[in-house]
Formats: sequence, structure tokens, C-alpha cells
Amino acid sequence: MLWVRRAAAALLPLRAGAPAAAMSTLLVSQPRYAWLRELGLQEENPGVYNGRWGGGGQVVTTYCPANNEPIASVRQASLEDYEETVKKAKEAWKVWADIPAPKRGEIVRQIGDALRQKIKVLGSLVSLEMGKIFVEGVGEVQEYVDVCDYAVGLSRMIGGPILPSERPGHALIEQWNPVGLVGIITAFNFPVAVYGWNSAIAMICGNACLWKGAPTTSLISVAVTKIIAKVLEDNKVPGAICSLVCGGADIGTAMARDERMDLLSFTGSTKVGKQVALMVQERFGRSLLELGGNNAIIVFEDADLNLVIPSALFAAVGTAGQRCTTARRLFLHESIHDEVVAKLAKAYAQVRIGDPWDSDTLYGPLHTKEAVKMFLGAVEQAKQQGGSVVYGGKVINRPGNYVEPTIVTGLPHNAPIVHTETFAPILYVLKFKEEEEVFAWNNEVKQGLSSSIFTKDLGRIFRWLGPKGSDCGIVNVNIPTSGAEIGGAFGGEKHTGGGRESGSDSWKLYMRRSTCTINYSKDLPLAQGIKFQ
Repeated sequence: MLWVRRAAAALLPLRAGAPAAAMSTLLVSQPRYAWLRELGLQEENPGVYNGRWGGGGQVVTTYCPANNEPIASVRQASLEDYEETVKKAKEAWKVWADIPAPKRGEIVRQIGDALRQKIKVLGSLVSLEMGKIFVEGVGEVQEYVDVCDYAVGLSRMIGGPILPSERPGHALIEQWNPVGLVGIITAFNFPVAVYGWNSAIAMICGNACLWKGAPTTSLISVAVTKIIAKVLEDNKVPGAICSLVCGGADIGTAMARDERMDLLSFTGSTKVGKQVALMVQERFGRSLLELGGNNAIIVFEDADLNLVIPSALFAAVGTAGQRCTTARRLFLHESIHDEVVAKLAKAYAQVRIGDPWDSDTLYGPLHTKEAVKMFLGAVEQAKQQGGSVVYGGKVINRPGNYVEPTIVTGLPHNAPIVHTETFAPILYVLKFKEEEEVFAWNNEVKQGLSSSIFTKDLGRIFRWLGPKGSDCGIVNVNIPTSGAEIGGAFGGEKHTGGGRESGSDSWKLYMRRSTCTINYSKDLPLAQGIKFQ
């Protein structure tokens, strides 16, 4: 799973300068990028799929964050396209819901295999259009593959219990059924995996899906949908089971307000997520929210620094600080503060910065020019509030949206900028003295996504996991805040939205539960021993 963090996930207006560029200037037309054709991409691509490809809305160009050159264009959905697609998706659901869950799982397995076959080229597209480094782009596709594998097994396991009835000759069971149509709005920073978490699980549960990705990663949405559509076509099931509507705020708002959307999964900023939640709740609909994170790593005096330094580096610098689980606060016990800061600054200096598709690169660009402005604004605010930049803090003088990974020290734990989630590679390093105070500081921000401590003290570990420890949805020990596995439920508390995706029992969010009592006797006893005669 989010985000103007996570690209103002897909409800916000399109970025300035996004209308279609001249065909001759597009990267897709250049021999170096001929591999894009392997994904079925061309100069102008239809951005609507509902069993057939189309789109009657604005033509929008997406840009490579590493050089700000135009890649290709996508014709977005109009509101008329959206209306037609919802109708087709609802019709397709009638077919899909009748297919036994294990057979639905088999089709999802085939989707995973189809993604495997395209994993490197699709990972390259993620690097080109989103900006994350190649190994992370491939890893993101692998995450979708993994959740497909997980969903296949789940398709033979979902279901409710048979409960003891207090009445003789009666059976009490739980029946789980699909909700129907699941709308999925994803953000720029994980343009493949978050859709995979949602769609693979939703599909084996018996739902149809309607996807709206971030406008700035529309080519990825189109490429992934082409792969899925081929599998559905080969299995002779309606393509509208996995529909796509590329678009901006008008489409996102329509999805949030549409009573035919039985569940709306939204990944994005807390600001936009709140708007989505209110629109969905106004119609008494269901929403699954995965929003912001102001995540902390806490390092105690007994921590193994050989684990701390690479963990903090990956958590703060990975994906150029554009993960919802990125570490933004690093609490260091006062006795080790200076030593850790020195070692971390040295590690930062060794980070290899370059084109995200180069195999040697560890750190790529921010996604947009607007993100660079947000980065500079946050650094300036940190200075004004008493912080010292001990590493980075500047824009890198090269093409693209590159900024220096940044370390800021000297701020109080409750400084306004520390409590602000800036979707950029800025790490605020803060001192603490006692366990109780730092646990409270971890929890004092509005978000509650991910958290981690580094310690060898078993008592402290279990206090951290307990009711007075971290209030986050992800609570780690001796590992980074980022890099979650698909087998656990992913999501957070408070302003993070409370939603859960991927593993554990997250499948229940995509289904509706009925409690069913069956009388197989010839008598009619009432519950609680009531006599009504």
C-alpha cells in the first residue's frame, strides 16, 4: 500500500504540464526504449478497459522522474466511460461470483504466472515512470506475484465456522459472500503492488474490481491491465472482472460517491483519504483506507549498531523516502546519539545515486517536481524550528527530480515539522533518555502505520508489543519500518485509516458475513428459552 504525499493519490488534479506531448519527443518512440512495446505500449494508449479498450477523456502524458522527459500518453476515462465500465463490471460480477472459489484461484494463479513472465520488463517500466530503482521495481512486481500465490491457497480456505447452537435440531453457521464490486484507487509510489494486494484477494473472494491508478503512473496501470486481460480472455471469462479507468479527480470522486461501489479501497494521503471516507460514509458505504505514516525507529543503548545503521539507511533512503512506511523519525538514546549520527552520515555518503534503471544505483529521484519543492520547504522549516542539517538538504544538480538524502538533528520531539509527514528522504534524529518517554513520543503523532525498536532486552520487547507500547499497525523489533511481507495484514491506526490489506484475515474486508440458523427439526424452540404460546 498512498500519497500530496503519495502523489496526492489519484483523487487530486493532474500535474501541470501533463497534456499530451508531441509524438516525436516521446521516449516510447526511441530505439533505447523499444522494450516498452513488449508491454503493448505505444505513443497514445487507451486508458479504459471493461472487456474492450477505449477512453474518451483527456489525453495525458506521463514523464520519467529521472530526466523529466515524456514517456507516452494515455487517453483518460470520461464520466461516460466510467458509467459504462461500472455497468459492465457489475454484469461481469454475476458470472464471476458463480465460479467456484478454487477455480477463481486458478485464474489468479495464471495472472501471477503471466506477471512472472514479464517481471523484468514491467519492473523496468516501474523504474522509468515511477522512479524507484530497478531492484525495487522488480520487487514490487514480485510482491504482486507473491500475493497471487497466497490467494490461490486462500481460495480453498476462506469460510466461516460452524457454531454450537443452544437449540436442539438447529445448526448455526457463518456464511461469507463477496461484496460485489471493489473499487481500487492506488498511488504513484507502489503502482503495481497495492493493486495486487487488493485485486488478487478480492478476486478469489468472488468480487469484480475497478481500478483507478495515479495519473502520473498511468502507463503502469495500462501495462498491468493488459497482462490481466489476456489471462481473463484465455479463460473465457468477462474482461470487465478487472476493469480499468485512468483519470483524475472527477473519476475518483465518482467512485467515492457511487452506491454501486460495494467497497472502495483507497491508498493515498490522509488529507484526501479523509475526503474519500466522508463521501463513502455519507452513502453508508464501505471503505478500506491505507493513508499516511510518520514512522519511527527507536534505538536503545544496548542495540546492535551493525543492525541499526543499514536498517535506518534502508528505511529512510529506500525509494527516495517515498514509502508510506519510510522512517521519518529516528530516536536515539542520548548515550549513543553522536556515534550513531556519525556512522549514519558516513553510510549516507556511500549511497550510489543515479538513473533508477541502472543496476548499480541505490537511490533515484523523487517522483515529481512538486515533490522537490516540498522537500526544500520541509528542510527550510526544520532549520527555522531549530534543526541542524548534518547531511544533505539540497537539490542535486543533474537532470530529473533528484535531492540529497537528508539528516536533521537538534529538533525537539514535538517540533511541528517532525509531526508533519513530508514524502521525501528527510530523517529527523531525536534524543531520548527513558523508555516510557520515547514510547509516548512514538505514539504522539497522528498517524499509526509502522514502528520499530532496536534492543536486546526481552522485557522491553514485550512491553513494546503490549498495550502500552507502540500504537501502530506494524510493530517491529530489530528490523526497519519498511519492507513488510505479504503474509501479514498491512495497514495502520489513527490517521493512517485503520484498513488492512494483503495477508492474515484481510480477506474478510472484501466479503460480507451472514449468521445463518438452520432448523432441521420438527420443533420450534426459541433462543434464550423464551416461550411464546
